[in-house]
Amino acid sequence: MSAQPNPWYERDERFIQAHHQPACLIDLALTRGIDSHRLLRGTGLFYQDILTGQQRICTEQFLRLIDNAQQLQGSDDCSFLFGQQLLPGHYGHASHALRHAQNLSQALERLVLLRRRVSPLLTPRVRLDDKFVYLHWFDSCGTGAREVFLVEAAMTAVTAMCRWLSGEPLPWQYQLRHTQPGYIEQYWVHLGEDVRFSCPQNLMRLPREYLVKSWPHASVTVGQVAEQASLHELAAANELAPSILDALFDHIHDHISQSRMRQPLGLERLAEAHGMSAATLKRKLKRHDTQFQQQLDQVRTYIALDLYLSKGFSSDEVAAYLNFNDRANFRRSFKRWTGHLPSDLIGRLA
Repeated sequence: MSAQPNPWYERDERFIQAHHQPACLIDLALTRGIDSHRLLRGTGLFYQDILTGQQRICTEQFLRLIDNAQQLQGSDDCSFLFGQQLLPGHYGHASHALRHAQNLSQALERLVLLRRRVSPLLTPRVRLDDKFVYLHWFDSCGTGAREVFLVEAAMTAVTAMCRWLSGEPLPWQYQLRHTQPGYIEQYWVHLGEDVRFSCPQNLMRLPREYLVKSWPHASVTVGQVAEQASLHELAAANELAPSILDALFDHIHDHISQSRMRQPLGLERLAEAHGMSAATLKRKLKRHDTQFQQQLDQVRTYIALDLYLSKGFSSDEVAAYLNFNDRANFRRSFKRWTGHLPSDLIGRLA
């Protein structure tokens, strides 16, 4: 009897192909005169192993490489220049699928579908309303302090890819969780001037009419074949499963969104739903640099902002949807999640 694929992957799994995104970061450092031995120190990698095209690494190794690259280069543009190289990338069928997307809608669908190949450390999530398409970026593997670097790279990657494939710059708006850094000019150069900091979540927003504008030079057949070939590759390697943080996000989101299941969800119930003890789940979350309350609040924020900004809910309606019986308690919780009261934040993000 064959073993069943794991329902998710964790940060110690070697699923990142070293000659893909890690190689882009290595090459960027090498062009700046960084010695490869110093760059790879502590990663467990050797440059010759990467050249074989067979080496796979885990999240922790990639994060150590990012730490080394940042420390050794000491420049503010490292993440942005790294992002310029990432998409469509050189990741075989997955990159061909992105390269031949017919429009932004299809490109975003493939970005989400093939994320383990094209975005191994951050999870893209797409949301639509009557006016905008939203591209959210969530930590999928416990990236900790490197999240800023990775978000800067991811947003730059999508911006650059869309500019190239559409043949024009798209009017993306950017919202970032971290405070405004001292190198704001790098954002203006690589992203644009519509950038907001100290926001509840990391996301890009674009008027939705850009979703279906045809992109020149796309081959429909090549794109479809490449997408299917990439999915076959992922399935053969048992790599269609989400990360543990993605799986928990989806479970919490579904629990809140389904009216019959709006009872409070605690660590114990979440652990039981995934066939483990609360202590085991708590330990796994700690290994991913997070905890249950942080994950719960992240999903509540995601849902609350959608209800406020996209569906026009009042605070009483949002509080009831999220199972808060007391409006004052909801307002306090919302401020803890986002740093702002709903009335202050919604006007700022609209």
